[in-house]
Amino acid sequence: MGNRHRELALNMLDEAREYIEGVNSIQASEKLYKASEEAIKALAEHFGFPEYRDAEEKGRWTAILLFSAVRRLSERFPQVLDWWDHAWFLHVEGFHEARLGMEEVEVRCQYIEKLIALSPKS
Repeated sequence: MGNRHRELALNMLDEAREYIEGVNSIQASEKLYKASEEAIKALAEHFGFPEYRDAEEKGRWTAILLFSAVRRLSERFPQVLDWWDHAWFLHVEGFHEARLGMEEVEVRCQYIEKLIALSPKS
């Protein structure tokens, strides 16, 4: 299943790039965040984290489960915490608050790409 989350992450990253090209910072921000979310899910599943099992039992992921999975991942890959912080910033400031210009979104795209690259390919 982790591959499903990775594929979703890659698809959302492609959509984010289209929004960046179309100069829509709000939608680009949200697609980058959602891509990050899917990468975290893929990694949590790959490593058998309890957060993944909890989300499966509940039928959904909560912010608390995501934050916990990110913290757990950062014990193995310290950079994940920073990459996730960029994603969360995009989600809050770029999407919900619509305060970010395109340059602020574009500069953070590289961190989302790194997070997705860390997710398992199979």
